[in-house]
Amino acid sequence: MHSSLIRRLSMEQELEGHQGCVNAVAWNSNGSLLISGSDDALINIWSYSGRKLLHSIETGHSANIFCTKFIPESSDELVASGAGDAEVRLFNLSRLNGRGFNDGAITPSALYQCHTRRVKKLAFEVGNPNMVWSASEDGTLRQHDFREGTSCPPAGSSHQECRNVLLDLRYGAKRSLADPPRLTLALKSCDISSTRPHLLLVGGNDAFARLYDRRMLPPLTSCRKRMLPPTCVNYFCPMHLSDRGRSSLHLTHVTFSPNGEEVLLSYSGEHVYLMDVNHASGSSMQYTSGDASKLMTFTPVLNKLEHRPPLSGVFQNGLRSRGKTAAGIEKCRMLVEIAKRSLDNGTNIFHAIEACNEVLDGHGIDIGPTLRLECFCTRAALWLKRKWKNDAHMAIRDCHNARRIDSSSFRAHYCMAEALEQLGKHKEALDFAVAAQYLSPYDTMASEKVENIKKHLAAAEAEKSNKASDGSHKGEPRTGRVLSLSDILYRSEANSDALQDGPRSEREDSDFDEELELDFETLISGDEGRDVESNIFHGSLNLRIHRRGDSTRETGACGSPSSSSQNGVAYQPEAVIDMKRRYAGHCNVGTDIKQASFLGQRGEFVASGSDDGRWFIWEKQTGKLIKMLLGDGVVVNCVQSHPFDCFVATSGIDNTIKLWTPSAAVPSMAAGGSAGPEAANVLEAMESNQQKLCCNREAFLPFELLERFRMHDFSEGSLQPFECAQT
Repeated sequence: MHSSLIRRLSMEQELEGHQGCVNAVAWNSNGSLLISGSDDALINIWSYSGRKLLHSIETGHSANIFCTKFIPESSDELVASGAGDAEVRLFNLSRLNGRGFNDGAITPSALYQCHTRRVKKLAFEVGNPNMVWSASEDGTLRQHDFREGTSCPPAGSSHQECRNVLLDLRYGAKRSLADPPRLTLALKSCDISSTRPHLLLVGGNDAFARLYDRRMLPPLTSCRKRMLPPTCVNYFCPMHLSDRGRSSLHLTHVTFSPNGEEVLLSYSGEHVYLMDVNHASGSSMQYTSGDASKLMTFTPVLNKLEHRPPLSGVFQNGLRSRGKTAAGIEKCRMLVEIAKRSLDNGTNIFHAIEACNEVLDGHGIDIGPTLRLECFCTRAALWLKRKWKNDAHMAIRDCHNARRIDSSSFRAHYCMAEALEQLGKHKEALDFAVAAQYLSPYDTMASEKVENIKKHLAAAEAEKSNKASDGSHKGEPRTGRVLSLSDILYRSEANSDALQDGPRSEREDSDFDEELELDFETLISGDEGRDVESNIFHGSLNLRIHRRGDSTRETGACGSPSSSSQNGVAYQPEAVIDMKRRYAGHCNVGTDIKQASFLGQRGEFVASGSDDGRWFIWEKQTGKLIKMLLGDGVVVNCVQSHPFDCFVATSGIDNTIKLWTPSAAVPSMAAGGSAGPEAANVLEAMESNQQKLCCNREAFLPFELLERFRMHDFSEGSLQPFECAQT
């Protein structure tokens, strides 16, 4: 993989052979075969060299296949699948006996029915042909050893005693970093490091990915008794997402980099984030509960230069380090000047941010503190002008770094005040605005900022006093107003990130007796999954409403062995590894199987599908968008790079698999595919995606689906649920 090849990617061919959404694609170890699983419950095996279907297997699954893989070191004869029927099945392709590509049904070599909810992901260990690991929404990750048994009784059987639970996370989910784990962590994804196979990464329906060392885990257990979650090696979560407490925020995919040194996390309703695996305790990339609020709290620093980059990386004995050319420094200065002009003119904000990213992430150790300070402040102002989801949090990070370089920087304080104001944190914003005014007494912008924030705080205080004076009306009998579903949806989640971070007086003075939470299950089904001509989906909507804090939903009759109260010891939140890089531009709210993947043998690029039918490729080191491709009529979910060639397979809601090669005559940033020619305006497509994210649509996703697919027939009698879009 190289950027020159990435920019020439175009769709070479569509592989036809499924009759439903293609939810999983994976290569074998040498890249000669591609396997796919679909809503039609078929596993298809494709030839890479011939670009054709070799085998089509009727698996016997009664619901959508979400994951399928070749078992390593099995001569590509063993394949495994996991599906929405909560089953894991193993098939031996040697039993096909050359029956041709339409092989029909074959008896599975192994059938594991011990999960109670959908199996979302399978993992294997390189070099181990005897085991497969399955992650399920029932909160367990199970280890299936083909040598110990080829079947287990169905979940709920009176004689069920499968001792294959490696991770019991039925009390593992956390609302926020400060909260103890109490709820079921419905697992969405898992991965095993190819370089250090004892490391296991899992992600589910909260904000935190977890890294475990399999050597340190307790012995395999039965599912009859719920266990406390085992100690993990590391938690991973961007700091600004760690204390949100939003029930809708969750991971859709986690994966290791090819060298095992980094992990990639993809969030529903959020962006894609890169983290380091090996950051030592106490490093700047690690944080604990409360650090996010400290980042937003003004603390005066006496010395002007509080922090400089390590001398070994930038200057030694007052001289620039060897190998750092003047041409590189001059290029960085030019990029910063270009970014500043874009900021002043209010144009090309996206490209100006990418210019700053190239300076800070690509040449950060080459430049001195003065240019770094200027670049941090410029990028912070650009984040605040662009206003994509969580751009204000990115600006806060840049302002904090700028203040570490120069604690008397006016721009750092002013931008910090503006960022906090955008997040609704007006009291904290006032402290920084006053500091900015002190640093530059004659600057009218700072004075106006201080006055505006003071006016807002005064208005908020007056409104609060008025509500307090009207408090007597709260005790009067309710009129019995019937709440609409829209009322509940808007009440269950804040309608914007500003409400999440800002004043909560509206929440506290609500007319609602109790806060409600909602769980959605959207099943899109039909005879063939979709009527191609009319573009109509058929399906069912299951909606469960429960009171916030209702423990019976997750713990059942047996109760929870919550670690927060065990032995009377107060819960101590864990340290978490923070983000290293963010990749933005796509949209991930419509499906919970959307992948983010490394491209290339060394993982130099990052790719993700999107709800707009496109897939995006970024440069890993800088986060720069390299390519946007149109790859599906509705949603791209899966992106899998060939292990050796510059070749990518993608799939999504369409019933075909797309193959991409660097065959375009002219390199470009955008390219069409199966859905037709691509529009030239890349920024317009990304802005549209960010509007969906900023509207926080995960709070009312079923209506997003209704809008998108228009004519759903939500009937209860669907025999074959085709879950193309699920949260």
